[in-house]
Amino acid sequence: MASENEIDYFGLNAMLNLFDENGKLQLDKDKQAVRQYFLENVNRNTVFFHNLTEKLAYLVDNGYYEKEVFELYSDEFVHELFDYAYSFKYRFTNFVGAYKFFTSYALKTFDGKRFLERFEDRVAMNALALARGDEKLAKNLVQEIITRRYQPATPTFANAGKKQRGELVSCFLLRVEDNMEAIGRAVNSALQLSKRGGGVALNLTNLREHMAPIKQIEGQSSGIVPVMKLLEDAFSYANQLGSRQGAGAVYLNVHHPDIMKLLDTKRENADEKIRIKTLSIGVIIPDITFHLASRDEDMYLFSPYDVERIYGMPFSDISVTDKYYEMVNNPNIKKSKINARKLFQAIAEIQFESGYPYIMFEDHVNAANPIHGKVSMSNLCSEILQVSEASEFNSDLSYSKLGKDISCNLGSLNIATTMDSPDFGQTIETSIRALTAVSDMSDISSVPTVERGNNESHAIGLGQMNLHGYLARERIFYGSEEGVDFTNMYFYTVTYHALRASNAIARERGVTFKGFEKSKYATGEYFDKYTEKAWVPATEKVKGLFEKAGIAIPTQEDWLALKKLIMEHGIYNQNLQAVPPTGSISYINHSTSSIHPIVSKIEIRKEGKIGRVYYPAPYISDDNLEYYEDAYEIGPEKIIDTYAAATQHVDQGLSLTLFFRDTATTRDINRAQIYAWKKGIKTIYYIRMRQAALEGTQIEGCVSCAL
Repeated sequence: MASENEIDYFGLNAMLNLFDENGKLQLDKDKQAVRQYFLENVNRNTVFFHNLTEKLAYLVDNGYYEKEVFELYSDEFVHELFDYAYSFKYRFTNFVGAYKFFTSYALKTFDGKRFLERFEDRVAMNALALARGDEKLAKNLVQEIITRRYQPATPTFANAGKKQRGELVSCFLLRVEDNMEAIGRAVNSALQLSKRGGGVALNLTNLREHMAPIKQIEGQSSGIVPVMKLLEDAFSYANQLGSRQGAGAVYLNVHHPDIMKLLDTKRENADEKIRIKTLSIGVIIPDITFHLASRDEDMYLFSPYDVERIYGMPFSDISVTDKYYEMVNNPNIKKSKINARKLFQAIAEIQFESGYPYIMFEDHVNAANPIHGKVSMSNLCSEILQVSEASEFNSDLSYSKLGKDISCNLGSLNIATTMDSPDFGQTIETSIRALTAVSDMSDISSVPTVERGNNESHAIGLGQMNLHGYLARERIFYGSEEGVDFTNMYFYTVTYHALRASNAIARERGVTFKGFEKSKYATGEYFDKYTEKAWVPATEKVKGLFEKAGIAIPTQEDWLALKKLIMEHGIYNQNLQAVPPTGSISYINHSTSSIHPIVSKIEIRKEGKIGRVYYPAPYISDDNLEYYEDAYEIGPEKIIDTYAAATQHVDQGLSLTLFFRDTATTRDINRAQIYAWKKGIKTIYYIRMRQAALEGTQIEGCVSCAL
């Protein structure tokens, strides 16, 4: 048997998944793996510089760092900031976090063989780039990022300050109108955005259905599937210099006549002519669909071409719930029907097989939307919910009317370390300012509709992660009364400070987002739920957590004062919060993903050619294992309860994945969908089924198998 000194860092990391001879977790092996990784790989392959002056000069002169970033600051301050970052003596606490950082984020030589940055360097460059000359903000950003309180999203954290970089923006949402010019523009926009590193979602609801008339000639339209094929090929082609496939999704309203064709593209036995392999799909479900299903009635599907002709606006801008019976009774709108329950059965079947489609509950989204206009789709991860506007085109594909599309500027708070912050409000404000900088710095001129949307809305999405890690640390079960109570009060408090920060920016700049005067913020209606009753913890445990942390929970008086300020001066950001899935950034931040429960006490990940790596749940120890029930054990209802508590405070969406044991049926999935709808959930991301081979299996000595 090899001695520990002969075991490499992958081997040491793998020992996480084995109990020791006393049946204990071997967390110390992961810390040893981190040390070995630095000794064997990082240190040996890092370019040596004698001092910071030499290093920065080399990186700027050789086209690694943007010279313009440093021109905003004095040399003295730049050195002071790097020294400040290194003064925290940052250490990675898990192997996967260190490995992900150095493989995916750290600046490397152009041949990709040697490292030019440590974690502290990447933090300092993010701070300098995002602060744009504001020394105080730069220092605050270093503090928030390096203490793991705030973590910029992958595009921002990986690219900020680099000369050869992609955009800082996470993803994009595009409308597609019912004409060839709009389809052509959409495909081109998808190519442009995908090559810049962003995921792209497109709404196909407005496209006329299969066999619809074109120029009054019946049976001419090919419907949505060929457009999906075009988009799938476009994303495959624009593969970001071969580093990864482009990522795209399409959404369709369930009352579109091609809805079953959309679902069939993801069936395991689908014909290759229609099968969609790499493009994600999502469906938009209005309340009326649930009501029809509850009565076991048929549901009508409406021709988008006729709807637009009758109402003078695209189908996606119509409230199907409000206009349903009016459209049913209009003989000038061509329609067909299917059984509503069979639709939900088909959705559950496809989710059972593939995890798709994503779901957006249209009426919940729009009832909670504080902005004038209609939200008609979501994004690749189902958490972005913003208003868009249609474009109109000339025959040469130029715009006769420039619409408004959507970009997502994301970054997330680590709930556990944010609760530990010495100044909770400042942590939120610094994060809002960092995200606002991403919006201000974005230049997507290749897609004018996205550029207009970003320039007018200044929309951002402050996310969250490590909820389960924090709850377990504080000896609270995920989904318990105390767990849901904490989620409610935490998001309530964050919302107050996020709005306060955006109002401060608006007052400083004398600028609000375009359309503020038509929003529920301007009328004061948004604040009613906070001013008409007192929001206080429902449990003593949660009350004690906030008191212990020294975090004041906003009172009705606080909200009334903020309401007055916002009605008078506005807010800068049209949208403020969105909770993404937080994949890679969770690992480098050593957090549990998003506000989901863990999938395993020791998570097994596949990392390219190296195979498996093992990630221990944050704060886990032999003394608190009982608080680390995994998502499959917890089940969908408690996850939905947790997300419902957060949803009421988040102006956009939350990326909600539901987890089921291998014994689950499509009926169980349907029940969870109905429960989510009744609880006011806005969107559902993936459906995950535990593999039958693992369920109930006990492999001796295996942590992740001990289910």
